[in-house]
Amino acid sequence: MQNIPSVDLRDFLSDDPKRKQKFVNEIGSAFENIGFVALKGHFLDDQLVEELYGEIRNFFSLPLETKYKYEIAGIGGQRGYVSFGKEHAKGRKEGDLKEFWHFGQYVDKNSKYASVYPNNVEVVELPQFNDAGKEAFQMLEKTGIYVLRALALFLSLDEFYFDQYGYEGNSILRPIHYPPITSEPENAIRAAAHGDINLITLLMGAQGKGLQVQNHDGEWIDAMAQPDELVINVGDMLSRHTNNKLKSTIHQVVNPPRELWGTSRYSIPFFMHPVSDMRLDCLDNCVDTENPKLFEDISAGEFLIERLVELGLVKK
Repeated sequence: MQNIPSVDLRDFLSDDPKRKQKFVNEIGSAFENIGFVALKGHFLDDQLVEELYGEIRNFFSLPLETKYKYEIAGIGGQRGYVSFGKEHAKGRKEGDLKEFWHFGQYVDKNSKYASVYPNNVEVVELPQFNDAGKEAFQMLEKTGIYVLRALALFLSLDEFYFDQYGYEGNSILRPIHYPPITSEPENAIRAAAHGDINLITLLMGAQGKGLQVQNHDGEWIDAMAQPDELVINVGDMLSRHTNNKLKSTIHQVVNPPRELWGTSRYSIPFFMHPVSDMRLDCLDNCVDTENPKLFEDISAGEFLIERLVELGLVKK
């Protein structure tokens, strides 16, 4: 039994209006109630997933001094390598037990965002790592655009409302390595309880236990997907924009049982961000007398900087 609802994007992509509406209702209801779904029918094929995981294992197996070459100062960890223990959850001092890499948006040199986004970092030792990362980024972004179209319809907006913000958005593909645990962690887990910053997150690699979501009763439940599914959740930006109609759910990655401490865990979330000048002000049709406005007006770029400071990736 899986504890989060499963939906199939092929319903939304079909020519049958009833199937399309079924998907809109299912994903909208799931995001209102728990904020997570498992999604079949996405644009990532098995061969690309297998290739990317292989390349990620190759990268994290490189000597530490090689990986350090790719840790770029002054960009808040937004591209390249971020070493073990650097990031912590909002409100915590202990660093998470993970190291990770960031692939960012690929924009044309004539784009107005070309001078805004940091350049992607190329790993010279592993050319296939760069290629597989770029292709996965683009397939996950394509999947995310369609999910946002369904959510726009659920929110009674124009179907393509989010397209203007999602294309060329400041999105991040983050391959994560949770190394083997070698000694009793002091108050630290692989990823402490947190909400994501962005619009939606699409996660590859939630087949094994570890990822947990907190339901509205405060209980932690395992969020597990089938091998052909992505786990998708609402981030704080979308929650804010919808005045908390769509819920950004608190989640964590817990340490494995002691007998599995010697094993690595890998996962690959795609954090779908909008363009930085998108306004996150609460949508008018999500505010009424029963649901008063919960959040101050802010842009996506301003909100991102606030959160990167809270996570310890950017200094005040």
